[in-house]
Amino acid sequence: MRETVYSIRKLYYLILAGIGVPVNLLAIGLLSRGKCGLSTCTTRYLVAMAMADLLVIISEVILWRISYYYFPGSFLDITPVCSVIAVLSRACTDCSVWFTVTFSFDRFVAICCQKLKTKYCTKTTAAVVLATSCIVLCLKNVPFYFIFEPREIIDNVPWDCYRNPSYYTAPGWVGFDWFAVVLTPLLPFTLVLLLNALTIRHVLVASRVRKGLKCQSRVENHTDPEMESRRKSMILLFSISGSFILLWLVYVMDFLYYNITGTDHSDYTDSEYIFGEFGFMLRTLSCCINTFIYLAIQSKFREQVKNAMKYPVASIIQLMNKQNN
Repeated sequence: MRETVYSIRKLYYLILAGIGVPVNLLAIGLLSRGKCGLSTCTTRYLVAMAMADLLVIISEVILWRISYYYFPGSFLDITPVCSVIAVLSRACTDCSVWFTVTFSFDRFVAICCQKLKTKYCTKTTAAVVLATSCIVLCLKNVPFYFIFEPREIIDNVPWDCYRNPSYYTAPGWVGFDWFAVVLTPLLPFTLVLLLNALTIRHVLVASRVRKGLKCQSRVENHTDPEMESRRKSMILLFSISGSFILLWLVYVMDFLYYNITGTDHSDYTDSEYIFGEFGFMLRTLSCCINTFIYLAIQSKFREQVKNAMKYPVASIIQLMNKQNN
């Protein structure tokens, strides 16, 4: 059974890299142009999320997983190199998760806090929030570089990254590990759920109030630009945060299971092992799903994609016409 799971993972990560890299590059390129009908503030959050997701695909999937499956014994397995990759992978994952949280909070403010909206929902605030989050999260993951030790030393070169046994027993490392896992994903998971619940509650109350005012004024035109704007913001918010929650749910459940029961991953039964691996695979899938969300719900983003696909063909035709003339 575990051999079957191993084969599936080996193919899965290869496909994920083949899809994740181009779709995130596509999202970064098109969103950066600012022609997708989104505010500059929202665009900055979405570009940052796409960049973080791209780096997760590169560090976690390509440099770590695919290297392990397809290129064993490469220079990436030298202990200092794989230690840096592990730190980079953790930092990029943290950024991907927390950028989703900061985006959710920005949309919460935009929808529910009209007085704060003009001051907070700006491109400057977005840049400061994203830069600060990135720096703090990168610094937070630096200690992980020192938890690894080599499996063997060949010609004075340390190979492979194995966690030092003291990482599981030393009080300082145990406390740091709990701090790390609470910071990602438990706290973000809770915050995204809370922000979504508060947003839904506010929108439902505001909708009832505005409908009541319309009935009293007997306005024949039922179009409401304010509610339409909120509706579009909510669709984007709930699509992104909802996919994050669903794709991280199994991983969070597995984390809670082995910490509450005290079961080590190496002692998992086949069913527990499959559940845990399935959760991690879904977690990595979350790093390439946002572009498909934009395609599904953003008509201007779809239009930009079509234009991008037509551009090479149009350029070739134009070049051929010039040569013929």
